[in-house]
Amino acid sequence: MFGKVIGAVAGAQAAKHSAAIGGTGGALLGAVAVPLVRRLSIPALLVVGAGGYLAKRAYDKRHAAPAPKTARRSKAAEAASKA
Repeated sequence: MFGKVIGAVAGAQAAKHSAAIGGTGGALLGAVAVPLVRRLSIPALLVVGAGGYLAKRAYDKRHAAPAPKTARRSKAAEAASKA
């Protein structure tokens, strides 16, 4: 029972960072996630964690701001600046 309450609180807090899920929805997801995680094996937990990590990296890469372009210097300009 305490696990479900803690999961619900954690889910509600995580839902504050998401526009798609409200506080109540996050609390429900957190309460449901606790018994599911308890039944998973260690390899399954590792696969789920790695999948979440890779999905987050792909999301961040897709939504990242483009890097500013820098002017390339020619070899002659570099040699002139060193002399």
